[in-house]
Amino acid sequence: MNSTLNKVMLIGHLGDDVKMHYFKSDSCIGKFPLATNETYINKETGEKITSTEWHNIVVRNKAAELCEKYLSKGDKVYIEGRIKSRQWQAEDGSTKYITEIQAIDFTFLTTKKEIDGSKENKSTEPTKNANFDTENNGLPVNDLPF
Repeated sequence: MNSTLNKVMLIGHLGDDVKMHYFKSDSCIGKFPLATNETYINKETGEKITSTEWHNIVVRNKAAELCEKYLSKGDKVYIEGRIKSRQWQAEDGSTKYITEIQAIDFTFLTTKKEIDGSKENKSTEPTKNANFDTENNGLPVNDLPF
């Protein structure tokens, strides 16, 4: 087998809102940091330790516009893509390096807009079960087995 594979799958939370960059050719890219956490127990101290890894995510064109529209800081998202490293010359002449995840596919798992909307729609009134009669001490309205 002579082929190689460059595939990344991440589930994490946005560290900031999506930052958009538009180009003259009617294309655009969106960038945002994604945090993934790993939790483990220190064997010596028994202390629970959480380690956070930050990933630079890049989405393009329509995907970038969707992310900008629906995602905001703190939202949970699934990202599938590939690792891409690049370098450039800074203004001071030094060479800068960055490793990014070029997103190919994504799924919004939770969004703040979704969570805020569900809080507003919740009723404080208890739900009624239509199959039970409260006057008959919670017994079924009809006791037929079919």
